[in-house]
Amino acid sequence: MGGSLGCHRSIPRDPTDFSGGKRKFSAACNFSNILVNQERLNINTATEEELMTLPGVSRAVAQNIVEYRDCIGGFKKVEDLALVSGVGATKLEAIKLEICVSSRTSSSQHSPSSLRKDLEPCTGININTATPAQLMSIRGMTEKIVKNIVAYRTEHGPFRSIEDLVRVNHINSSLLDRIRFQVFVVRSRAPSTNTNGGQARMHPSPTSFSLRSEDLDLPPGGPTQILSTRPNVEPSPSLRDGRPVVRVATWSLQACSCDKANNPGVKEVVCMTLLENDIKLLAVQDLLDREALEKFCVELNQGTLGSVRRWRQPRGLWKSIVSENPSTHVDAAVTYSGFLWDSSAGIDLKNAVILDSGVVSGNQLYPRLYLARFLVGSSELTLVNVHLQAAGESNSNHRGADEARRQLLPPSIQETLKGGKELLLLGNFGCGPQSSELDLLRKEKFCALVPSTQFTNISTRSPQGNRCLDNIWLSRSLKKIYSGHCMVVREGLTNPWIPDNWSWGGVASDHCPIVAELFIEPSFKDLSRTSVAGVERGDDFPKHER
Repeated sequence: MGGSLGCHRSIPRDPTDFSGGKRKFSAACNFSNILVNQERLNINTATEEELMTLPGVSRAVAQNIVEYRDCIGGFKKVEDLALVSGVGATKLEAIKLEICVSSRTSSSQHSPSSLRKDLEPCTGININTATPAQLMSIRGMTEKIVKNIVAYRTEHGPFRSIEDLVRVNHINSSLLDRIRFQVFVVRSRAPSTNTNGGQARMHPSPTSFSLRSEDLDLPPGGPTQILSTRPNVEPSPSLRDGRPVVRVATWSLQACSCDKANNPGVKEVVCMTLLENDIKLLAVQDLLDREALEKFCVELNQGTLGSVRRWRQPRGLWKSIVSENPSTHVDAAVTYSGFLWDSSAGIDLKNAVILDSGVVSGNQLYPRLYLARFLVGSSELTLVNVHLQAAGESNSNHRGADEARRQLLPPSIQETLKGGKELLLLGNFGCGPQSSELDLLRKEKFCALVPSTQFTNISTRSPQGNRCLDNIWLSRSLKKIYSGHCMVVREGLTNPWIPDNWSWGGVASDHCPIVAELFIEPSFKDLSRTSVAGVERGDDFPKHER
């Protein structure tokens, strides 16, 4: 979600790190919520810096542990750590007595043997960081109780345990028992004012966010008192040169899981970027969970966030679809691709299929491309959703071998390119448009809308980016309906609620949305259709739409 919640400076190790069997940490870090069972380190919730306090665990190994943990959804037992690259049986034996595995709500009174049992990762809502809208989603909660929880949290600080909820007005033991399994408590450490080896960040945020997180004393558990500031945008024209237009976009959401999609900052960035830039059809890549895309769809339709509710123009009626099978394999993880569209704009899905090209040929890995046919007005457009792995994107220890097996366009795509007339290829190509690896597209007379000199990545350290990875390629027949307007969205991509290393205000994704504008001819149905100002999510979507 725009960066891991961990600082980028090493915690020095010295003989005083252990005293009386207890671990000592820097006073700048509050790890009390991680240590259980006489100061054992819970490897299911520990950050990179906390893992680096273990003997022989370097930053690279700590990163591998965190990434592997995210891929499998949490360690089931301590011995699973041996499967992580850089750990192995020998290193595990050296640190075995200092670590444990438990869910975030496990009691600190558990014995070492009980901590080795298979435990499911914690699910539910963290009452220390949840917004009022999220608290309202808990069965049994009323608006009055939610207000009391927020007021208590503001006055007394974060809850230490779930049992502390009985201190809140109108919550008794009976209600607590009903909601106990829907909530959990994690007391987040206070954000640091520095990142990257203790160097203070001197650069501006790449958005119109007016207050930087390092300038503020953020409350525990997240910047609950900070309101995001969206950029001032000019309403997009519904007509260009007297002809109606529609905006199509692509956006790699960078390892988007359900947890990431539920982050209020990520959700606001994605939904408001679509609304502010009048994007009606979006191709999405790098979804870790198939259900993640539906989170944004529901928010656009229901409007629980303040900024979405206050949107003065019609929000539309949004639908989504995600590939049934994984489209890309990155290290040990599989990711999915999907589409999100506003059906009130005259856009209807005809069909979608994942092209069966995810095969291995020699030492070459090929991804599966996700193809969808849409009716946009009276025209039919075929969109091919592309997610290729960039060179050096892998984090494994065998990076050289991975780069040799870099994912490129599969040879079978040539049939699709030749057979499709109104065809767009859009997504993360892993390289610039001038790369020889994309010669196949140029051979078929496809045109890239984003030049290699225009960067499509973003971070708080590099607001203007330094690589051109994402693009939209048009077939020759589609060039005649291209309005000539294409943009890389760089504003409004950060939010105070998104972690940025050991601070807040990170980006929702390292990739920027790419938007292209196409001329369309409205259908007869569209001419008689009225705008939808604000709608509730319907339950009558076709089965193939989520």
